[in-house]
Amino acid sequence: MKDLVEYIVKSIVNEPDKVSITEEEGENGLVLKLTVADDDKGRVIGRQGRVAQAIRTLIRVKAAKAGQKVSLEIL
Repeated sequence: MKDLVEYIVKSIVNEPDKVSITEEEGENGLVLKLTVADDDKGRVIGRQGRVAQAIRTLIRVKAAKAGQKVSLEIL
């Protein structure tokens, strides 16, 4: 799951070296915490959150196939 998010985000941002993702077990399943450079936050979130929502949708689909619950937090 982490690899999928990392691949998508690194292809969007201008500074792929500053992308980091941590995995934590939460109450509702796995939580992926994404941090990017300040200048790239707008690119990852997108207009009205469309890019972030699309990434979350892809994660949910992959997690559902694996029988898990996964959420994404953009820090």
